[in-house]
Amino acid sequence: MDSNSRHQILKRLQTGLARGAPFDLTTLARVGVSPALAARYAESGWLVRLAQGVYAFPKDDFGVYGALMFLQQRVPGLHIGAKSALALQGVRHNLVGREPLVLWGDVRFALPDWFTSRFPARYVHARLFDWPDEMLPARTIVTPAGLPDGLRVSASERAVLELLYDVGTRQSLDEARNLFDGVRSPRKELMGQLLASCTSVKTVRLFLTWARESGLLDVDDLRARYPLRTGSDKRWMSRMPDGTLLTLKPHG
Repeated sequence: MDSNSRHQILKRLQTGLARGAPFDLTTLARVGVSPALAARYAESGWLVRLAQGVYAFPKDDFGVYGALMFLQQRVPGLHIGAKSALALQGVRHNLVGREPLVLWGDVRFALPDWFTSRFPARYVHARLFDWPDEMLPARTIVTPAGLPDGLRVSASERAVLELLYDVGTRQSLDEARNLFDGVRSPRKELMGQLLASCTSVKTVRLFLTWARESGLLDVDDLRARYPLRTGSDKRWMSRMPDGTLLTLKPHG
């Protein structure tokens, strides 16, 4: 490769890729940068190698949303979920410091070190819904106002069920209840469809119990209109990490 060709490729690299997010070898190939050339650029300081096949521009202090948009292309179903999604939609409770971002996805996945070293986060993979309607998952993902187009965030109706799923493991009961009480005007049809698709008996019972206590929705109407999985007629009981005994009746 002559010096003019090298200069043209480097120019395309510098002008053809936007700052603010990592990029992979497929993206680099579009501007003429081969894997071998990417490695050489990293050695010479034109690029920074974050992981195998993942690069960024030096001194590009990319943000969490740009990084997430990159990961969304590589991890099926990746989205901001649970209390992190609720926070982006105005439902917060005593946020202290820099809380880990809660991410959900459709497959098992380990968040890369280059991501978690910059953005404290945890990833949840659970078959929380069985999606009888193929359009339903898309209806439960939104991009709140002010965030980059295409950033995937659980709608509040889905996020609250993801939150309740985590209760007793990585989510405290008290905080979950306070966040639940901050949810306003859920879409009743969508909430019913999500509850009917929910595979976690604990999550469904906890939602129905708190919805009845708070008056969030008409629980009796929900149960009459949708086939909800509330398990057997026995009480569901679990000891919380703080020693609290959580007891949930089958009828919510």
